[in-house]
Formats: sequence, structure tokens, C-alpha cells
Amino acid sequence: MNTGGALRIVFDFGGVLFNWQPVWLVSTFLPSHAVSTAACRALVADVFQGFGGDWAQFDRGVLDAGELVRRIAARTGLPASDLAALVNGVPPSLTPKPDAVALLQRLHAAGAPLHFLSNMPAPYAEHLDRTHPELMAHFDGGVYSSKVQLIKPQDEVFDLASRRFAAPSEQLVLLDDIAANVAAARANGWKALQFTDALDCERALRANGWWPGA
Repeated sequence: MNTGGALRIVFDFGGVLFNWQPVWLVSTFLPSHAVSTAACRALVADVFQGFGGDWAQFDRGVLDAGELVRRIAARTGLPASDLAALVNGVPPSLTPKPDAVALLQRLHAAGAPLHFLSNMPAPYAEHLDRTHPELMAHFDGGVYSSKVQLIKPQDEVFDLASRRFAAPSEQLVLLDDIAANVAAARANGWKALQFTDALDCERALRANGWWPGA
């Protein structure tokens, strides 16, 4: 497909195209510790560290699942067996979000070039590629953090993605649920929207003149 200078829509995965459910994960795999709403929130903060720390290294592909579990267990005192179950339970919980899938399909039908840029550990990325080939077929290419050992919101990952997608930064539109990633994309010359739901996202794409054919 010759896309010329068309804007390219770049999807984040977890929290945008796929469900990301840290509260559900903690409640399911650490039930004896998640005994209240406050306790559950604290566990989410302890385990995922705001997607910094150990989990960020897992996302970046420089820490494997076994070492991640060992570090979280040592840091929190939580049982390693329960943490391993949680880490291994993430991939099947990354289910497609129907509204976002429908948005992806509408953009594809309208002729938008589509890419992805996702902070995603290698085993989770492999699971998505293997189990959702029908969704992956919509994309003209993408970048998983674990494959390039860079993560959002690092400036370097936006530069690398721009080169991988063979498009200048001003031609790229990131859809991401994390405010820091949206801000970093904009700081690197991209267009970007913070994704809350597909309907608001489509409205914003159209309002900004970023919908294909607009």
C-alpha cells in the first residue's frame, strides 16, 4: 500500500487495544493479601511499581520473568509461588477490547497506515502475536519495548519507532492510555492522544483532522 504522506496511527497495546487489569490480577493471584480496597491498591503499587523499577526492566527485556519474581518477592515479602502465578497469568488476561478493536478496524477500512508501540515483555509479546494474528494483520509494523530494550517514555524509543515506520515524527499519531507517554510523544514531535475509550478517541481524531481522509 502506498501511503505517501498520510498520518500513521500508532496504537499502544495494554490499556488501549488489550485489557490491562492490575487490580484484577492482584485480587486473583494474591487474594489472601488483597483483603480490602486499600490493601489491593497498595499491592498493585508494590508489585508493578508504577511500571518503573523491576517491572520496567521486565518490559525493557533486560530482566526475565524468574528474576522479576525473585526481586518482587525479596522486596515485598510476598510468596514467590503466588507472584509467579500472577506474572504467568498476565498473558491470558490481555484480552482484546471490543470497542478498540472496532476502532482499529474502522481506521484500517478508511485506509490509515497502522503501527503499534507497546511496552511489553517478550513472553507477553509472543503470546499476543501467537494468539491474535487477525489483529496483528492490521498493522504495517510495530515496536515492542522488549525487542529493542527501550521503553516509553524514553525519547530514544520514539526516534527508533519513527525510523522503523519510515515516517517523520510529525506524521505519527500515538494513542496511549498513559499521560507520561503522551507527553513524551508530543515532546518528540509526534501527535498524540490519551486514550480513555474508543468513542472519545475517534471524536478527537476527527476533531483534530487526523482521521484518514479528513
